[in-house]
Amino acid sequence: MSALTARGPTMDERHVVTCFLEHDGRILLLRRSERVGTYRGKWAGFSGYIEKETSPLTQACIEIKEEAGLDMDDVELVQEGLPLEVVDTELVRKWIVHPFRFRVLKPDKIKSDWEHTEAKWIAAEDIGRHETVLNLLEAWQRLAP
Repeated sequence: MSALTARGPTMDERHVVTCFLEHDGRILLLRRSERVGTYRGKWAGFSGYIEKETSPLTQACIEIKEEAGLDMDDVELVQEGLPLEVVDTELVRKWIVHPFRFRVLKPDKIKSDWEHTEAKWIAAEDIGRHETVLNLLEAWQRLAP
């Protein structure tokens, strides 16, 4: 029997955004630093918790500004994907991931903050070749053309 049965611990649910930035047919992956709360050392997009009373799109714009140093005139929204439910049994947490895809108009302006230690542009089909946060490929697939 699973530890997450009706009699088991209550699963914490958190809504987050994951923002994929693309330029010249590639997407930007970032390695999460040791200073973040979860998934240290894993590859991800720009992400963050959706604050109360904030729409997912507004939160995505906030994360891009805070984590990438980009203003909204530096990017354009390509697509907002359907939310993806991701269960992490180790954390006893259900993530509701709201994926976004933005085209970067000024990639030279990207300045990653303390939440990431490394960044690289990759072909989208190479996401699965990286040790990523849970279900990153599935989040991207919600946005793929």
